[in-house]
Amino acid sequence: MRITALIISILLAMPVFAQQQPTKAELEKRRQSIMESIKETQQQLEATKKDKNATMGQLRALQSKLKERQRLIGNINQEIGQINNNIQTSTQEVSTLKQNLEILKARYAQSIRYAYRSRSSYNMLAFIFSASNFNEGLRRAKYLKKYRDYRKQQADQIRITQGIIVKKIDVLNAQKSEKDMLLTTEEKQKLEIQKETNETDQVVRELKGREKELIAQIEKDKKATKQLDRAVQEIIRREIEIARKKAEEEAKRRAEEERRKQEEAAKAAAAQNTSKVAVGSTRPTEGPINMGNNRTNTNSKSNVVANNNAPKTTPAATSPAAPKPTPKNYNYSLTPEANALSNSFESNRGRLPWPVEKGFVSQGFGKYHHAIATKVELENYGIDISTNHGATARAIFEGEVARVFYIPGRNWNVMITHGNYYTLYSMLESVTVKAGDKVNIKQQIGKVSMNEEGESIINLQIWKGTTRQNPETWIAR
Repeated sequence: MRITALIISILLAMPVFAQQQPTKAELEKRRQSIMESIKETQQQLEATKKDKNATMGQLRALQSKLKERQRLIGNINQEIGQINNNIQTSTQEVSTLKQNLEILKARYAQSIRYAYRSRSSYNMLAFIFSASNFNEGLRRAKYLKKYRDYRKQQADQIRITQGIIVKKIDVLNAQKSEKDMLLTTEEKQKLEIQKETNETDQVVRELKGREKELIAQIEKDKKATKQLDRAVQEIIRREIEIARKKAEEEAKRRAEEERRKQEEAAKAAAAQNTSKVAVGSTRPTEGPINMGNNRTNTNSKSNVVANNNAPKTTPAATSPAAPKPTPKNYNYSLTPEANALSNSFESNRGRLPWPVEKGFVSQGFGKYHHAIATKVELENYGIDISTNHGATARAIFEGEVARVFYIPGRNWNVMITHGNYYTLYSMLESVTVKAGDKVNIKQQIGKVSMNEEGESIINLQIWKGTTRQNPETWIAR
């Protein structure tokens, strides 16, 4: 029974092993995605190599490839670590199964030897008929049948255990083969990293000779960036003010509507009280509502009017229902519609689509030092995404176009509002939308321009109010 329980536990453990496959599949999917990204980056690198001179575009593409290859090697190491754990587990299971198989064989051999000694039909019949009574003889017959069934069960357990061992060994061999494949891939990637590192160093040396030219271009870009940033902040301040006024008007409209409902309720209650007074006027103790002095029924109408003109006072019997609780993320500077859009944008953090279909992040968010003029500190208010020539720029979320404007050095720019959030798409060659247009997610808003070095780069910025956000934490990886 102990052997049977062990076999059952191993069989039950096999689905658990299968349940770990999604993690392995996820790693494989990530590896394929990184390799595809490297391939796309290589295509863009080849496009920038048409210029015989080294360019910043080549350097950015090479640096991106190196970064992706490091990620790829890290992912491969994770896969190898997982396979090593699986190999260790499978090896232990095979060893345990082999030990128990030997025990099963020994017990089965013992049963066979006993059966051989008792193989004579005469001995079995003598065993049955030597019983003291009929019931005992019946029990002895059942015992012999169970003993035969037990030997058959032992043989079945041996065959099952042997089958499991064969499957486990096949899995173990497959895992070892997969590990060898991954180790070979890792070695190839390390060779590629060494090759691309040398190529990057060569590009850096060539660009060092153009440092003065690069610094002049850097200063030109910094001026354009500052001009763009001032324009963006002004647009956001204006949009916030417009949103605030809309929210105030909406709040006033709702307050006026609520006040009107309260007045109508008060009038209805007063009319009901007047009707009751008219019906019971013969009863001197049930006169009209007194305002502090004794008045006759002829003044009841004026009393009602006076009550209606009282500022924001409502009889308890006609008081409105308690106000609904304020939504958790409600922003009082937004209308309910804009607030819902803002909450929807925020709930999709980390899942927003890219502003282009293909590309890689060639410059991240925040402050950084120039790759060649290392003493020069720059700041990126968004992220730069290198993409294919003639790529389509698209909105990363639904919203309304706030402004379309041109900045020398940054070309065309489109700003879209999403409630309390704003997205900016900069360095466009042309645009297909205008201020006031409603746009949907992934809707085309223009074409990405090409710079003097033959690169197609779009700059994406995300703002929450007047606070800059890191777009890499918002778009999908």
